[in-house]
Amino acid sequence: MAVDRIVAPIIKDAIDFDIQLKPYQKFALDNGVEVYAYEGGSQEVLLVDMVFDAGNTYEEKNWVAAATNFLLKNGTSTKSSFEITDAFEFYGAHLNRTCTNETATVTLHCLTKHFEEVIPLMGEIISQATFPEKEIAILKQNQIQRLLLNLKKGDFIANRLIDEYLFGFEHPYGKYSVEQDYKNINREDLVAFYDKYYKQGKCVIFIAGKFPSNIEALLNKHIGQLALNKKEIKEQIHPIVSATQKKYSIVNDAASVQGSIRLARPFPNRHHPDFPAAQVLNNIFGGFFGSRLMSNIREDKGYTYGIHSYLQNYKHAGAWMVSTDAGKDVCKATIEEVYKEMKKLRETLVEPDELKLVKNYMLGALLGDLDGPFQIISRWKSYLLNDLTADYFYNTIQVVREVQPEQILALANTYLKEEDFYELVVY
Repeated sequence: MAVDRIVAPIIKDAIDFDIQLKPYQKFALDNGVEVYAYEGGSQEVLLVDMVFDAGNTYEEKNWVAAATNFLLKNGTSTKSSFEITDAFEFYGAHLNRTCTNETATVTLHCLTKHFEEVIPLMGEIISQATFPEKEIAILKQNQIQRLLLNLKKGDFIANRLIDEYLFGFEHPYGKYSVEQDYKNINREDLVAFYDKYYKQGKCVIFIAGKFPSNIEALLNKHIGQLALNKKEIKEQIHPIVSATQKKYSIVNDAASVQGSIRLARPFPNRHHPDFPAAQVLNNIFGGFFGSRLMSNIREDKGYTYGIHSYLQNYKHAGAWMVSTDAGKDVCKATIEEVYKEMKKLRETLVEPDELKLVKNYMLGALLGDLDGPFQIISRWKSYLLNDLTADYFYNTIQVVREVQPEQILALANTYLKEEDFYELVVY
């Protein structure tokens, strides 16, 4: 039937959509490594994430975890760094490494038809990495040069310091590397960390995309025979020691024409019952382009090109952060306007139309985040690694749909109080 282009289509709000998180499949390899899988999509591509308990939480020497993770593909017992890169590129595959606070990940993207050729190399990297001295020296030099360049940037300094104020420098969430840390690293440090947390470490695998028919057999052959998950890796818990002083102003470059502003307070993680509704409050406050902070400080005052607030999602703690760069002469005024917006949210009920707009934005964005197999398994990975279930997903949707202005007001009075925020400006 022909489409009548005179009649406008019916507009349906995102809050009325039936949003579903498609389930994963699960199986275990011979060595006990759990595999979470989601098969789908129209393209013949495949994603494999190997996640290890090998983040900076587990290191005894600063920067060891990140350096170990980065150098995994820079040489094995049979191949040089160039040969490894060349082998992946020959099959149109890509291997990436990521190190975060609790976990370190090795990620493979490849064509489904070439999985059988590239998975042996992934297994070799996990079990036979050699960490050549030449590669370590190059990484050290590059990191030092990058650090010296970044230390000239106010936003880089601000991001480092605000985390230190919130969590303490000895906490994995608050520490950062200095030049001497890079110089102190040696091959023995990396090999010891690699042996404990990769070769004999705790691993879980997430896969998504179009699977070859023998994917379980291939994973078992090249990953399931490795010495993974044989030894207990104890979770590391570090005490949080927040700074006692709340307000900081730092001159990093006297000639700078702008300041990097960070306002932040400790905040519960996703296991706290307030978290889902706080996400709604955060979006009203500063979480998207139509937020109050953007409307006031960017559109009305013209103090900045952009200002955002967001909730940091760490496994054992969290923070509520406001981040922006503003002209040097208006940094004080910018901070005052942020606090004014907090005050309005504490004293005045959000209008129903504004709340509905934010709800539609959030659930519409959620729909986009579930578009495709890689996105679906990524969400499951985030939940499973943080001890969350599908109940969290559906509870969040329900809270977003049902939260009322009175609840937003109560949350603002609990969490958006000026005296609770650390205040930092780096010029």
